[in-house]
Order: sequence, then C-alpha cells, then structure tokens
Amino acid sequence: MTQIVILAAGKGTRMNSELPKVLVPLNGRPMIKYLMDSVIASFVDVRPIIIVSPDNQNIIKEALSDYNLEYVIQDKQLGTGHAVSCARSYINQDTKNIVVLYGDHPFLTSSSIKKFAALEHDALTIMPTVLPDFEDWHHNFYHWGRIVRGEDGLVKGIVELKDTNDAEKLITEVNPGFMCFNKEWLFLNIDKLKDDNKAQEFYLTDMVKIAFQSGDKIGTINIEPKEAMGINSLEELQIASSLLE
Repeated sequence: MTQIVILAAGKGTRMNSELPKVLVPLNGRPMIKYLMDSVIASFVDVRPIIIVSPDNQNIIKEALSDYNLEYVIQDKQLGTGHAVSCARSYINQDTKNIVVLYGDHPFLTSSSIKKFAALEHDALTIMPTVLPDFEDWHHNFYHWGRIVRGEDGLVKGIVELKDTNDAEKLITEVNPGFMCFNKEWLFLNIDKLKDDNKAQEFYLTDMVKIAFQSGDKIGTINIEPKEAMGINSLEELQIASSLLE
C-alpha cells in the first residue's frame, strides 16, 4: 500500500497574490487541480493527504471540495521536513511507501506517479530532471537544489541553491522535490533532520544526505524538464501557461 502526501502550506507572496500559492490560477484553474487530477488518475491512493497551514486550510478545502482528501495542518512553517512529519499519525499501519509531491507542480503526469509508487524502496527514491543548461525557460530551474553525485555516479546529497558553492551551482541535474520513501525508513530517520542551514528550516531533501551517510540505497528515476516544472513566480506562471497551450 502506498500513500501520497501533497505539500500545500505555502503562501502566495512571491506570486503577488492573497491566495495560497497552490490556488493561484493557471489558465483559469487553481494550479493544484492539475496535480490532483494526475494523482487521482494514477489510482495510487484513494484518499491522499494534503498538508495545509492554519491560515489556508479553509480556502483550500473549499477549492478542492470535489476531491476526497485527508487534511493535515502544519501549525508552523518550519520547512518541508517538518511538514511531512506532521502527517506521521495519519499514515496507515499497512502503508509500505509514502510518495511526497508538491501542489505547485502542475505538469507531473499520472503515469510518472504510478511508476514512482511501484518501485521498490529500501530507503528512498527521488525524481530529478537533467537540463541541457539554464538558458531560455530552463532558467526557471536555476534556483532549485542540485543533485550531488559521487565518483561512482551514486547520489550522495541534494544541496539547496542558497547553500551551494560555485562548482555546485554549475550542476544541471536538479531536484523538483518529488520523493518516495519506505515508510519504516522515513519515520525511523526523519527526526534526524536539522535546521542548521541559511533558511533555518528542516529540509526534506536532507533525508538524501542521511541515507547516504547511513549507506542506504538512494534510487533515482528521471523525468523530463517540463514535467518537473514548478511555479514560484509570476514569470514562471506565464511560462507554465504557454506550455499548456
């Protein structure tokens, strides 16, 4: 059994919107609805969990009233790792894997979600994308975390842009944030996350570093840049709109 957790607690500040970010319209529809349609069509989880904030829970519930969702409140905005930990008591005992998605990624397909969930996960698997460069619309990905691999080609960590050095900034394999965890491994290790970074947040991506340091297997399954694209600004919203046409 696999459960899906969707992170949707972010505000729409950078979108110049009073709406929660995931409800900002993309071609007339709240952007999260594109993801929700893919989640439902994947048949992976009949009642996905969605993480919301105390401020946005009611408006998101109203906007997504047509979907069968379990709502979990992240009472403080302490990062993506903290958000997922808030869902711990809502995970079923029989669940084997947990897929974590983001509500501001409208292009992820149902087939990718299904393929992601069907993999065997000793610890975790990530879905990065590889760019030819950061030119044209690919510059949207420049602020994303970089996938750092060792000489053996295996993933050893993900470094957020604000924490990268000059060499790491040149890496064109980037992280959309999609992760699938073995449930037992996740909750055995998630409390090891630390907020000793520039944002002082608990990054879910640091679970990759924890797995690497423990010698646990980190799987990868790559997707195309368009499918990986998220929306964090009005410029990115405009580009996403053009990609839907």
